[in-house]
Amino acid sequence: MSNPKDPMIPDGKVNKIDTDYQVGQDNILVNVGPFGLDIHNKVFAISASLIIVFVVITLAFQNSVAPIFNDLRAWLTNSLDWFFILTSNFFLLVCLGLILSPLGKVRIGGTQATPDYSLPAWYSMLFAAGMGIGLMFFGVSEPMTHFTSSLGGPTLENGVRTDWAPLSGAHGDPEEAARLGMATTIYHWGLHAWGIYAIMALGLAIFSFNKGLPLTIRSVFYPIFGDRVWGWTGHVIDILAVLSTLFGLATSLGLGASQASTGLNFLFDTPTGDLTEVIMVVIITMVALVSVVAGLDAGVKRLSEINMMLAIALLMFVIAVGPTLIAITGIFDTLVAYFEYLPSLSVPFAREDVNFAAGWSAFYWAWWVSWCPFVGMFIARVSRGRTVREFLVSVIIIPTFACIVWMSVFGGTAIHQYLVDGYQAVANAELPLQLFNMLDALPLASITSLVAIVLVIVFFVTSSDSGSLVIDVISAGGKVDTPTPQRVFWCTFEGLIAIALILGGGLVALQAMAVSTGFPFTIVLLLATVSLIKGLMSEPKG
Repeated sequence: MSNPKDPMIPDGKVNKIDTDYQVGQDNILVNVGPFGLDIHNKVFAISASLIIVFVVITLAFQNSVAPIFNDLRAWLTNSLDWFFILTSNFFLLVCLGLILSPLGKVRIGGTQATPDYSLPAWYSMLFAAGMGIGLMFFGVSEPMTHFTSSLGGPTLENGVRTDWAPLSGAHGDPEEAARLGMATTIYHWGLHAWGIYAIMALGLAIFSFNKGLPLTIRSVFYPIFGDRVWGWTGHVIDILAVLSTLFGLATSLGLGASQASTGLNFLFDTPTGDLTEVIMVVIITMVALVSVVAGLDAGVKRLSEINMMLAIALLMFVIAVGPTLIAITGIFDTLVAYFEYLPSLSVPFAREDVNFAAGWSAFYWAWWVSWCPFVGMFIARVSRGRTVREFLVSVIIIPTFACIVWMSVFGGTAIHQYLVDGYQAVANAELPLQLFNMLDALPLASITSLVAIVLVIVFFVTSSDSGSLVIDVISAGGKVDTPTPQRVFWCTFEGLIAIALILGGGLVALQAMAVSTGFPFTIVLLLATVSLIKGLMSEPKG
């Protein structure tokens, strides 16, 4: 229930909403539509219509839309790289400021609230939903790519190192180039990325659990727009959130399908290509539907915990049978290198390597922003009872360290194989195959590669089902207990979008739509940051 004494929500204001809503006893915004669906007509109808039109057009004109996607991605990342880099810095600085300020004592859900989940369960859910597929796809490929090409890596002629690019102290020093490659990878997967998630997640948690507003994106903007959040201003915000989430998820699902199909080809010589990837999307979406129907606790929570155990087992295996000492010491070396190179990596216009800023950083920040409605709402739903300080430390610092461990072990092992063992299969392979090539040089390669495929698939499922639950909440105006057909609808269309983009341009199309939806939502997130601070300032401390 909302607190009538809360200065952010004056008496009577919460219930003053447009005629499309009915207010339930818990101030959950509900509209009972056809077939018993609890939807907000404008948000659901417009979002669903736009998605259906997009899927139909993309599938009908596959050859024509591919160049459009390619040009769109290139224009956005090359023209707006400075914007994405600066805003990612801003979100992180705000989070660090809240941790250190008295506002960090505010408790999500009120002073008497207690956590709904244990720490292990909480960590596994937010981590699996936040970056699972990406870690599997880029855990080896990104460190190796930065090491060998765009950031101080060797120039190759027929697989032989001939020169080292003069960049950031890596000139003539392959070991330093390796450190730079690892630092750059963590820059994209560490504090900045989780800071973007944390802003949205904290805003949703505070305005839902502390202010009594519906758990939907528009609620975060009440201090700025007031009652207008219940009208078209709020509709537009929620529609953008739905589209951003769908396309951000589609990018990840496309990457997951690509890696899973590549892994199956590596192990069992199955066919590769668009058809195989589409079949993977269909199969895994069907599995996700089962989890969606089961719900948050029975489905998402259980799958997340299983996946975390599998991921930890694979991590420990690589440490044990790979270059153990290098893997362990590499974790701390990567941590030091990360903070050493962080200032130069996070400053726009300071680098001559345009491909790095536009091709990597701009895409990543737009991708993370496109994911933040999904990940933010999911984290908010499972974070009641935590203080703001505990929340931010857990959501930002702990997952960052987990990413450092993962990338250091997998990426560091691949680089060690290249530098010390002369094993070049990883560097010469396409991105989806590099993880499997790295595992192929270790014992029990068939078993570990199969485990890796299972991890990709289950990360795929956890992202799809938790994303469907979140989109369903937004389209239902904040109602968290919606009918099953709605969740099935959104989960199905996530798969259809991924299929449409795979057939309409592949990886470039997936990245283009993530960036194109991430740009407008970055502006939305900037406004949300201002609103969040206003909301926290009205809360009791402690």
